Amino acid sequence: MNQVNTMAFREISVNDLQINPVTLFSDGWALLTAGNKASFNSMTVSWGAIGEIWGKHSLFVFVRPQRYTDEFMQKSDLFTVSCFGGTHRKELGVFGRKSGRDCDKYAETGLTTETDGDAVYCADAEMIFICKKTAKTSLEPQNFYDDTIEDDCYPAKDYHKIYVGEIVKILVRE
Repeated sequence: MNQVNTMAFREISVNDLQINPVTLFSDGWALLTAGNKASFNSMTVSWGAIGEIWGKHSLFVFVRPQRYTDEFMQKSDLFTVSCFGGTHRKELGVFGRKSGRDCDKYAETGLTTETDGDAVYCADAEMIFICKKTAKTSLEPQNFYDDTIEDDCYPAKDYHKIYVGEIVKILVRE
């Protein structure tokens, strides 16, 4: 694991966020990371949401069951979402196309990691959300109201799991 100094980040309150929660994921892309410094995996995410549920500021991520990161999500209490604001597209493409089962994506891309307690995140990001897992559910085709979703997004029938995490810390680049 490549590590860098976190002095380039400062913690902010969720109330101080000034982001567009839609484009944060769809246009900016992010890395979802789960595990701990001894063993972790990251994958690119372009689907996600931020909001409140159960009186907690929360972040929602979507993970297909065959993704290696899902194994770490199931075992980990914490996960991170490292947001790039549209930068590092080439590197994030590697994290989206390749599996951590087969290669070291950080070594291949030159991106670096850092830890905050047991949480691992990408130190090259602009903003990091550290989240405590609070819930998981799965998308089911019988619950789709839009008939095009299943054919357009799930030809392999590999329906996403939705992980909900309470936002416990936000780090932004200085």
